[in-house]
Amino acid sequence: MESRFLMFFLLMMVVLSVTQYFYKPPVQPPVQKKTDPNAPASITTTKAEPPATPAVPAAKPGTSKAGDGKPGGPPAAPTPVQATEELIVNVDTGVAKVALSNRGGGTVKSWILTNFTEAAGKPLDVVNPASKGALPPPLSYEFKNQKLPVDLNQALFTKKPTEDGLGVEFEYSNGSVTAKRTYQFKKASYMVEITSEITQNGVMLPHYLGWRGGFGDPTVVKYYSVEKTVVYDSNKGKLESKDPKDSKEGPIESSGNYGFAGIEDQYFGLAFLPKNSSVSELSFGDKLKVVGTEDEEYHAGVAVGGDGLNHLALFAGPKDLDVLKTSNPKLENLIEWGFFGIVAKPLFLGMNWTFKNVTHNWGWAIVLVTVVINLVLFPFRLTSMKSAKKSAALAPEMAKIKEKYKGMSMRDPKKADENAEVMALYKKHGINPVGGCLPLMLQLPILWAFYTVLANIIEMRGASWLWVHDLTRPETLAIRLLPVLLLVTQFLTQRMTPPSPGMDPAQQKMMMFMPLIFGYIFYFQASGLVLYWLTGNLVGILSQYVTNKMMPAPAPAVIDVKPIPKKRK
Repeated sequence: MESRFLMFFLLMMVVLSVTQYFYKPPVQPPVQKKTDPNAPASITTTKAEPPATPAVPAAKPGTSKAGDGKPGGPPAAPTPVQATEELIVNVDTGVAKVALSNRGGGTVKSWILTNFTEAAGKPLDVVNPASKGALPPPLSYEFKNQKLPVDLNQALFTKKPTEDGLGVEFEYSNGSVTAKRTYQFKKASYMVEITSEITQNGVMLPHYLGWRGGFGDPTVVKYYSVEKTVVYDSNKGKLESKDPKDSKEGPIESSGNYGFAGIEDQYFGLAFLPKNSSVSELSFGDKLKVVGTEDEEYHAGVAVGGDGLNHLALFAGPKDLDVLKTSNPKLENLIEWGFFGIVAKPLFLGMNWTFKNVTHNWGWAIVLVTVVINLVLFPFRLTSMKSAKKSAALAPEMAKIKEKYKGMSMRDPKKADENAEVMALYKKHGINPVGGCLPLMLQLPILWAFYTVLANIIEMRGASWLWVHDLTRPETLAIRLLPVLLLVTQFLTQRMTPPSPGMDPAQQKMMMFMPLIFGYIFYFQASGLVLYWLTGNLVGILSQYVTNKMMPAPAPAVIDVKPIPKKRK
């Protein structure tokens, strides 16, 4: 019996250790604001600062080798299309403020999610400052094994608004290479439609649109360690990820029936959704200097396309389940529910419903859902408590059996007879020796699921409860009250639980230290996880109290124990 608790304790330590290794919550999560659907959306244009790199010069009329347009000669080159200065197109959708440069045909200067702030309280720009000047800006052109006579990422495109609202069209031509790109934003949406076309001498030129240098909140501790490139394989129905170090020797190409491809961190996602069924993807691993340090780390990057004419939808925003479902149902797969996803997703949906319809506070939602979970598990708990009661009544008989085989080596064949007698005793009194393990084992996937939800679901970021400022982080008090209360309830639970028969005094002393170890482990965990376990303990104490009152321990059973005959010398 005592082995059950030790086994569960060891399994819980493994769960918390493994999950803490894989999930690294930020030091200070950004504050999420409510989206105002009536907020105005607009596009404005401003002049850019003088570029560090000179623009590509326009081709002069009449100097093209394609011909001079005279009768009988080769056709004249198309008229060059190029702007004379760099302009910044500022798009405000109500949830995002995007600054696009006409240099490179709509490359990204900044992409600010207006409903979120980073660690310092500033609006969250998902463009990593470490990449600026070191890599092509986001949504630059990427080519595979091709070199054009003009650097399109430095060319100054002309720009004009589209006819249907929040859109802008960029175009460039030097007489030989022609590039067009169109953006169509949506009000109060994190989605944008992109069309990109490149031709050379009238022939379609395969190309990609890339986003390198990472994506997400670059102000959290070791942000680069939780960023990775992802593709959703529609055939497999599976999200596949790559570490940036996998591409440190150069971009890795893959293609297939991808629902989307992009970059993600814990709480934010960038996803290119192709309009056609098959698409190519390049994953990058660029080594960049981390801002504010001397360290260089590999950063995730991705490029999507591969055709001469690419139709893509781009999502750049929070991994909020409601937002993802509204934007595109495929994007729900950006949220990784972990090993026990079959438990974690329903758990979150239940908490989310409770939050929206009952409590309007995530802390109380955790408490209420935990109570419901314990009520569902109560039949198993009751069976376990009944088994413990019956086992306690058999303590004298268990002691006799133990004394009977005292001093025998584990290798002695008669040692198996001891186990047989114990099992016969359990069977006679209707006790399942492993029945007490079931409620504990059922707690493991739920515990893992709670950890996954707290570590990955953006709705929980910055959620407060009473004195707790953020349920996804440990308490900020000098002495963390929730772990202390949990420690007290662990002691009470242990004292109220009937002792296992056959446990010697040394084992009993060892078990008294278990609540201290529990308290130490949970002292450094997210407050929401501690609140879940504390609530479960309180429900368990109440259940144990009622059971002890209604089910007094039965009278000890009496059986005959025949001594083992001694061997003759």
